[in-house]
Amino acid sequence: MKKMLTVTTLTLSLLLSGAGLAVPQHASAASASKDDKIVSTAKSYIGKVKYKFGDRNPDKLIFDCSSFTQFVFKKNGISIPWGSKAQAKEGTKVSSKSKLKKGDLVMFSVSKKNQIDHVGIYIGDNKFISNTKSSGVVISSLTTGYWSTRFIEGRHL
Repeated sequence: MKKMLTVTTLTLSLLLSGAGLAVPQHASAASASKDDKIVSTAKSYIGKVKYKFGDRNPDKLIFDCSSFTQFVFKKNGISIPWGSKAQAKEGTKVSSKSKLKKGDLVMFSVSKKNQIDHVGIYIGDNKFISNTKSSGVVISSLTTGYWSTRFIEGRHL
């Protein structure tokens, strides 16, 4: 009986210590899931949002670039300020395109060189989604075309 109790106690101890090791893996999967939800939320507004500089009207789905990212993150329980320059102060800086992760904010310069004035959300595979004056919410390439030379930095929240 005593031997059986010792074996049972040892077995439970090993099982519980093993469960402790699994927690970080579960936390990592939850993080990836949240990033996927951010991307999915942003994509769900393609063709539904209108662009208007300085506007934040979630009821009518009228946003500028930063109020769109603010709206998407808020839908996923993350509060960020309005304005691309203000959002560029959030989280941790990611200076290289190759180090971006899904759900990161990506900052661009569209009018004055090296001045952040546009923001989007990195969706993976060298692509990002943003609300633009010309096309509304669109997916664009970071490595070719218009945006490839305008990237300044990313922000990991």
